[in-house]
Amino acid sequence: MSDSQRTLPALRRLSYAVGHFLNDLCASMWFTYLLVFYHSVLGFQNSYAGVLLLVGQIADAICTPLIGYESDRTPGCGNYGKRKTWHLVGTLSVMLSFAFVFNQCLGCDSLTPQWASLTYFVPFIIVFQFGWAATQISHLSLIPELVTCEHAKVELTAYRYAFTVIANITVYAVAYLLFHVQAGEGDNPLSDALGPADIPVFRNLALIVLGIGVIFSVFFHLGTTEQRPVMEAGGEEERDRKRTEEEEEDGELRPLLSRFKTNSSLLQWKCWLQQPAFYQVALLYMSTRLIVNLSQTYISMYLINTLGLPKKFIATIPLVMYLSGFMSSFIVKPFSKLIGKCLTYFVGLLLILAFSSWVLLDDRMGQSVYGAAALLGVGSATILVISLAMTADLIADQTQSGAFVYGAMSFTDKFANGVAVMIIQALHPCHTVTCCPACVWFYHYIMVIVTGGMAVVAALALCTILIWPIKIRSQGLPDISEDESRVN
Repeated sequence: MSDSQRTLPALRRLSYAVGHFLNDLCASMWFTYLLVFYHSVLGFQNSYAGVLLLVGQIADAICTPLIGYESDRTPGCGNYGKRKTWHLVGTLSVMLSFAFVFNQCLGCDSLTPQWASLTYFVPFIIVFQFGWAATQISHLSLIPELVTCEHAKVELTAYRYAFTVIANITVYAVAYLLFHVQAGEGDNPLSDALGPADIPVFRNLALIVLGIGVIFSVFFHLGTTEQRPVMEAGGEEERDRKRTEEEEEDGELRPLLSRFKTNSSLLQWKCWLQQPAFYQVALLYMSTRLIVNLSQTYISMYLINTLGLPKKFIATIPLVMYLSGFMSSFIVKPFSKLIGKCLTYFVGLLLILAFSSWVLLDDRMGQSVYGAAALLGVGSATILVISLAMTADLIADQTQSGAFVYGAMSFTDKFANGVAVMIIQALHPCHTVTCCPACVWFYHYIMVIVTGGMAVVAALALCTILIWPIKIRSQGLPDISEDESRVN
């Protein structure tokens, strides 16, 4: 057995792991600061700020399965590789649009109608979400192509998430420094409150994020080599034989995915829709993303409006969350190898439920908010890494349609996130730009519901996997003889 088949060299693992860094930087700003920026800084109404986030999530939800489908069927640009080609297209799209999302619209002033400003931002948000989706799907689709054994997939996913955490830490650290510098430059007693004076802070943060992310994207493209598909006769049989030898020698067992010989037929995108396991993993992945993204979206509003903390806390508390998540991401692989993926995911859910209970029972937590943030960070990191590893398990050897699977999973979570945010914004008790006293209890219960409530849904999805283990049904596969007859 070749070592390169079992895992990747350290440098190639590193180059792959940083390939999503630009996306992670931008996503951190998007989910953590979008509502705060448009509502508290630019003065948009709650519903308008929610519409902009909904537009972005719907655009992302539509783009992801389409990009996944095209990424599977297109050969790519020359010998560059189809996944890396789409990654490059996505990176360029993000670079050209993101700086406009976190800035005041050109030519706008205090007299400009909000609907006009909203119309200005929509095209940039759509281009940004297209680019983000193209980068995400192409990067995820490389995992089952770069490594074969199951624990190597978990390891690569953990490294990827580790840099996701580093990206979030970078954003919050830079945001804290920018707020600190701003506070030192003025003697305004209201400097702890967000307002139009903070526009330069978010604009500079977006530009710094783009500069750092582009550097890491270049490193990814230079250091990651995409394997070309095996086309010669007998290639698939030889690859499957080597993978079987790998798993037997390494003692690898697939606790979630039953082995199914795929050397005689391949799953296309339509066949995935006939697989019950596809919907099991989709529900689990959607629930996981709702917990992670909605808690990240509303943590800033909770800190400012419910706990009444200064604006620097919208940088320090998320920083604690992702520092704890970063440290925990390195023990996910050995922990999952020891007790299994399902039990590891369940442990993460218990931490999420502990955070939710803490918030519910302590509506005026002081310094203990740091401990609650650490619980949320560790729990979020655990369930996200394991949910991505389960998705890679589902794909297994079916790498030719892996991008569609990741695209479909992402579609469910983006659409659900957008709808959930719009519902929350529509239920907001304050219909003015400034928050009323009702904001205190509103964001308090929102944090409880989006963490504890969604953790219960995720637990139910996990139960379906425990009761009906994930496996590919043979009746969902196409008849290879029919496909061969068409070719011949």
